[in-house]
Amino acid sequence: MSELLTVDGTQAALTTRYAGALMNTFGAPKRVLVRGEGAYLWDADGNKYLDLLGGLAVNCLGHAHPFVVSAVTSQLATLGHVSNFFASAPQIALAEKLLGLFDAPEGVTGKVFFTNSGTEANEAAFKITRRTGRTKIVSTIGAFHGRSMGALAVTWKPAYREAFAPLPGDVEFVPYGDAEALAAAVDDQTAAVVLEPIQGENGVVVPPDSYLQAARRITSEHGALLWIDEIQTGIGRTGSWFAFEKDGITPDLVTVAKGLGAGIPIGACIGLGAAADLLQPGNHGTTFGGNPVAAIAGLAVLTVIERDGLLDQVNAIGNHLTDAVTALDHPLIEGVRGRGLLLAIQLTQPVSDQVAALALEAGFIVNNPIADALRLAPPYILGKADADSFVAALPGLLDKVEI
Repeated sequence: MSELLTVDGTQAALTTRYAGALMNTFGAPKRVLVRGEGAYLWDADGNKYLDLLGGLAVNCLGHAHPFVVSAVTSQLATLGHVSNFFASAPQIALAEKLLGLFDAPEGVTGKVFFTNSGTEANEAAFKITRRTGRTKIVSTIGAFHGRSMGALAVTWKPAYREAFAPLPGDVEFVPYGDAEALAAAVDDQTAAVVLEPIQGENGVVVPPDSYLQAARRITSEHGALLWIDEIQTGIGRTGSWFAFEKDGITPDLVTVAKGLGAGIPIGACIGLGAAADLLQPGNHGTTFGGNPVAAIAGLAVLTVIERDGLLDQVNAIGNHLTDAVTALDHPLIEGVRGRGLLLAIQLTQPVSDQVAALALEAGFIVNNPIADALRLAPPYILGKADADSFVAALPGLLDKVEI
């Protein structure tokens, strides 16, 4: 379909065209990418990159995965879109498949609301909390839940929030991982507590082992909803379908997106127990959420993860990367944290921007969410040899950093 594009073919020319045509919300693009295959990407000048960011934890199956491509192509040729006055078989099947991933107590059922993104999934969850008749929400310092107004209201970073005040109110922030602070903030007027099981945008911060269990106990004691944001951690990213699973809890609300579509925009707000029925006709809606193409992509992703044993792969490669980077014993590396294939390399100096730029020049795409840490969120199909190529290159990149 190249006739649809008028591509100059050089990075410089395309970057100039980008600046002239797109709003300046992201700054100048680091590269103009034109093709992907597996765990690799190519730019407009033909340079090849190992993708260790996965489109910000989205491309869980890498690029151009044949099963996803086949499923989406076939569905688009059959039924691409219907309004939500109607249902489609992929929409129903994906909702059932998602609900089947939960190990909920006997008698606890759930329902799904499909969206186009993570922030929209969190908007739906926010509205569900209002249906409790309460308005107070407790969030955490360092939290990131999205950029739309409701999701932004429960997001911590002042730089994201201040330009858009006033945001929806009655939100209180407490230190992440501090169960005592959480207990002090939650009362009988609290509608919900919203938590990431691992804070991704804050540098892959892992809470104490008992934190989510304490949050479940505290919210239950006060009749508040426990809303777990699995936008970045869910759908296998941490080596299990959901990161909260290891804590043995059942949340009231779970939001997912990113890896669910492996590049096709889709998100979901999942209500469990009584929370599943709080939204009723007229309370919320979406034009594109759960359309047949996005839904079949989600089904394809879940099928491949199960078929190919990718949860085990995520754990194996994640553990290998953690051990290999730690073994480098480089003075700029303090350690590695995270779980599965959501990892942060903690640096001893605030130079992550330099390291990320040097890595890109060397053919590795990584991310610097905070000044002293690098984030890795590669595809689940990442092989050991590819992981080792990054580990082998990392000391040389760190040696070039200017302190």
